[in-house]
Amino acid sequence: MLIDSRGLNEECGIFGIWGHKDAAQVTYYGLHSLQHRGQEGTGIVVKNQDKLIRHKGKGLVSEVFSKDTLDALAGTAAIGHVHYTPTGKTDIANIQPFLFHFEENSLAICHNGKLVNAKTLRRELEDLGSIFQTRSNAEILAHLIKRVPRLDTVESLKEALLQIKGGFAYMLLTQNALIAARDPNGIRPLSIGMLGNRYVVASETCAFDTIGATFVRDVLPGEIIVIDDSGLNAVRYTDDTGMAVCSMEFVYFARPDSNIAGVNVHTARKHMGKTLAKESPGLADVVVGVPDSGISAAIGYSEISGVPYEIGLIKNRYVARTFIQPSQELREQGVKMKLSAVRGVVEGKRVILIDDSIVRGTTSKRLISLLREAGAKEVHMKVASPPLKHPCFYGIDLTAADELIAFENSIEEIRQIIGVDSLSFLSIEGLIHAVNLPYDGAYKGLCMAYFNGDYPTPLYDYA
Repeated sequence: MLIDSRGLNEECGIFGIWGHKDAAQVTYYGLHSLQHRGQEGTGIVVKNQDKLIRHKGKGLVSEVFSKDTLDALAGTAAIGHVHYTPTGKTDIANIQPFLFHFEENSLAICHNGKLVNAKTLRRELEDLGSIFQTRSNAEILAHLIKRVPRLDTVESLKEALLQIKGGFAYMLLTQNALIAARDPNGIRPLSIGMLGNRYVVASETCAFDTIGATFVRDVLPGEIIVIDDSGLNAVRYTDDTGMAVCSMEFVYFARPDSNIAGVNVHTARKHMGKTLAKESPGLADVVVGVPDSGISAAIGYSEISGVPYEIGLIKNRYVARTFIQPSQELREQGVKMKLSAVRGVVEGKRVILIDDSIVRGTTSKRLISLLREAGAKEVHMKVASPPLKHPCFYGIDLTAADELIAFENSIEEIRQIIGVDSLSFLSIEGLIHAVNLPYDGAYKGLCMAYFNGDYPTPLYDYA
C-alpha cells in the first residue's frame, strides 16, 4: 500500500465581530490565532457604512494582510476566514469569505466544515440554472438562500439550512447583521464571546483570549445567531438536533488553550496520556512528545508512569508552509527541517514516543528514524487515540479509507511498517473517558466515527 506523508488537516477557521471601529484589525488578530486551522489562504470582508468590501489572498494571515491593507478595510463589522485545501493547490477563487452583490443588498459568507450532500445539491442547482464559480460548500449555501423568494436573509437562511447535511459552521455578513449558524449535530465548533460590549464569534475560544474577549457560550446545534445594532438574537432552524462534537478537535485540531463544548483541549489531551499510561505501561528512560499536539498527552503519560518527560524533538518555527516537494529525498529532508531530535536527551536511552494519532504512517516512520539516528537505544511508540480506521466526511481532508494505514493493517503490521520496537494505541473507551463528554454507543455528545464508523448523519453522496 502506498502511504502518503501528509498528516490530517482541518478545512478552515472563521471569525466575526460586529460594532467595533477597528473591526478589520480585530479580525486580523482573531484569524492569526486560528491560523492552525488553515494556512493556504485567508480573507476579510468588512461592513463600511452601507457597503461590503473585501481583501483576500494566498498565504498566511501575516503575509496577506499589511497595515495598508487593513487600513483600507475601514468598517465597523467584519468576518474572516483561514483556508486549507486538501490538494495543496489553492485557487484564489476558492479563498473565503465570498462576496455576492445583488440588486437589493450584498452578502458575504464563509464556512468551516463539509456537506455530505454537496454533489447532489450542486447538480440540482445547476439544473435550475445556477452557475458556480468555486468548488466551495459556502457558495452552495449562497445559491440556496437566493432560491428562497424572501427578502429577509434570516428566513431565507432557515430554509436553506434545512436542505444541507453534514458538519458545518457558517458565518454571514450583510449591511444589517452578522449571522452565524451551526449544524444540527454540533460537529464543527463555533463559540460566542464579548469584547467590551461587542459580540464576537469564532471557531475556537483561543481567538477570544488573543483579542481580550470573554467567552459567553457556544452556538448550539441547529441554532442561528443574529448580531446587529440591537444586540444578539438566537433562533432555531430545526429542533431535530443532537450533539456529536468531532473527537479529532480534542485529539489534534484545536489549539490546547481552546475550550470545545466546555472541555479544555490541553486537559483532555493530558487525560488521554494518563489513560494511555494506565492501559499501556512500558519500561523506558524518557517520554518524548511529538510537537505540538502530542506534548500534552506526553506530559500526562509521564505523570502516571513516573518516566521523566523530556524535550526530545524540537520543532523549527521558521520553516515555510508545507508544500509538495519534487522528490522523495527532498520530502524527507523537509521533515528534518521541521523536526530534529535532541541527541543529548535520547542518545543511549529507551524512548517512549507519544503522538496524537497515526494517519498514513510515513511521518511516524521518519520521526522514529530521526530518534534512532540521534542514538536512541529503543523507541516505543504510544498513540493517544485509537487507530484511525474510517474516513471523515465533515471537514477533514480524509474521505478514502485506503489512505489510512490502520484500515487494512493490524497494529503489529503497522509496527513493522514504521519500524518501531513496540506500538500501542489508546482504546476507544479510553478516549471517551479522557474527553469526558457523553457517549451512548452511537454518537451522542462525541463523534467517534473515525475510530468506530458510527457516523452522526446519513452519508448521502458518500454512502
